Amino acid sequence: MPSLSSKQRAHLRSLAHPLKPILQVGADGVSEPFLASLDEAFNTRELLKVKVIDRADMPVKEAAQEIAAGLAEVEVVQTIGHTVVLYRPFPEEPEIRLP
Repeated sequence: MPSLSSKQRAHLRSLAHPLKPILQVGADGVSEPFLASLDEAFNTRELLKVKVIDRADMPVKEAAQEIAAGLAEVEVVQTIGHTVVLYRPFPEEPEIRLP
């Protein structure tokens, strides 16, 4: 998947604004069980938020990079505060139309 343009990122950020984080990176960091849960969450959603709690011994940007490296086709849209916005289109028919 080619990387997102700034216009596409802005569109995804606007769609992600009302979303609540559905997973948390905890003391275990970005582990295999966490990545499996995240992969499962992407089966029903294309856009989601992940919160990196204080007990995680890693910066938010590092956690975002590990998530993107651990899961295929995942793009980091934004990191803000302790929250990471992630996007992965459905393989068959994406619901979110990018500009």
